[in-house]
Amino acid sequence: MPLIVQKYGGTSVGSIDRIRNVASRIKKLRDEGNQVVAVVSAMGGVTDKLIGMANELNDTPPERELDVLLSSGEQQSIALLSMALEGMGVPAASVTGRQAGIFTTGSHTRGRIDKIEPNMVHGFLDEGRVVIVAGFQGITEDGHIHTLGRGGSDLTAIAVAAAINADLCQILTDVDGVYTSDPRVVKDARKLPELSYDEMLEMASSGSKVMQSRSVEFAKKFGVVFEVRSSLNDNPGTIITEEHPDMEAVVIRGVSIERSQARVTVQNIPDDAKSAAQILGALSEAEINIDMIVANSSQDGRGRLSFTMHTNDLGRAQAALQPLLGPLNATVETEAGLAKLSTVGIGMRSHSGVAAKMFEALAEANIKTGMISTSEIKIAVTVEETQIEEAARVVHTAFKLESKPCA
Repeated sequence: MPLIVQKYGGTSVGSIDRIRNVASRIKKLRDEGNQVVAVVSAMGGVTDKLIGMANELNDTPPERELDVLLSSGEQQSIALLSMALEGMGVPAASVTGRQAGIFTTGSHTRGRIDKIEPNMVHGFLDEGRVVIVAGFQGITEDGHIHTLGRGGSDLTAIAVAAAINADLCQILTDVDGVYTSDPRVVKDARKLPELSYDEMLEMASSGSKVMQSRSVEFAKKFGVVFEVRSSLNDNPGTIITEEHPDMEAVVIRGVSIERSQARVTVQNIPDDAKSAAQILGALSEAEINIDMIVANSSQDGRGRLSFTMHTNDLGRAQAALQPLLGPLNATVETEAGLAKLSTVGIGMRSHSGVAAKMFEALAEANIKTGMISTSEIKIAVTVEETQIEEAARVVHTAFKLESKPCA
């Protein structure tokens, strides 16, 4: 029997009626002769409610206890979905992250999957049951509950699919695939039939909310082909797979935006690698993810290092850098209210002029640009957050993404 892993997000199980809908979809899949493992998120709004309750009791709730609390949201969902399936005559069993054998490492609230030992999952499948796995959580070797951070249920689904050698992995959500840009911002954005792992990874890391970047990295590493599709209809979704030659004919695949960005510049630092290593090391120890990095040097042997991060991390970054400023004789300058615009496409490798066209479009719209970073398949630039939607629309139009692949 084909073995299919499906992931259902919080919106998909956000009410009793939607849980019934998910159960009906799973029953249909099983009736067609498939084995099914469903990875489920907490019901929509539950995680935020739990965080709010924690903050009412403690302004800085211990992260270990947050993990214990937040993991309960998924446990509600898996039990309810299992009950719904049993009520439809489908044998089902719910399993927590621990019971699914998902072992994690790292820090509380930001755990990383280390290995999966899916003995209980296989046991229930052998009994003919649908297995409902709690997403977003795992257990450390010494028995502490870990949550996996934003997008953790996507990661759980991909990792479980790899561990049990599933024939197909589907990420079901409230959108029916990956689009050339956010349809709420760019009204004529198109759904893409397929993307390469690298393109999806760049789009995820550049602000696309459809998938979390760690999930795509895991899928690429273990060769898990997956589909992003809607849980609310039966429309075909977007297949994420290995790169193939036909993909290179398309220069730009999509335009992504990421809001709530901040720039940090450490000024007047010694112009050497050691200083940069100290600064970046301090941020790493504080578990702050940075994105665009630009270094500038001057003739007097001093320089500056600029980088971007999410606005929420700005305070922690300043605290992490403070002990270095005196020894380096440096100062810190920050700027919030920014956003990042990215164009992505593996066709950039063999086509020139992409950057010129992008910046011409932005200039014609009088959109001021800031920091720039590039890779083989991406060009990213910061703009003021108030202009990010207009920036996305003019670049999307410049590459004619609304009509057909731009070759």
